[in-house]
Amino acid sequence: MIRTQIQLTEEQFQVLKRLSVATGRSMADLIREAVDRLGAAAGVDRRARAIEAIGGFRSGSTHVSSSHDDELSEAFQE
Repeated sequence: MIRTQIQLTEEQFQVLKRLSVATGRSMADLIREAVDRLGAAAGVDRRARAIEAIGGFRSGSTHVSSSHDDELSEAFQE
């Protein structure tokens, strides 16, 4: 993960803090979820783009077509 700093208004901080206490989740986890949701709403979905790209490139490997699920899984673990 990449460490970053953000600035929130007092109200945003209080909302985030209350959500954190209420859900038992860290504020960082809630922020990551919010960014993921915004990205998905804007059509920025890494997994969906990867799935759409399957078959669109040549790797030079002869086994990718028979083990594409394994190849995709390995790519997401990096």
